[in-house]
Amino acid sequence: MHALLVTLLVIVSIALIAVVLLQSGRSAGLSGAITGGAEQLFGKQKARGLDAVFQRVTVVLAVLFFVLSIVLAYAS
Repeated sequence: MHALLVTLLVIVSIALIAVVLLQSGRSAGLSGAITGGAEQLFGKQKARGLDAVFQRVTVVLAVLFFVLSIVLAYAS
């Protein structure tokens, strides 16, 4: 059981890293450095297409990572 949980945690961790690295940057170039985070706070654009899928997958994998970590800590 412990080995299965550790294996699942490693797989989820690698998948989470890969999904985060595949996401496009929010502020690209010099204009993003000048405006800072105001564009994210006040911009009303929703993610569409592949970015929306990556956001949902990231949330699911992050929740799964935390749940597996807590279960693994409790089991050991």
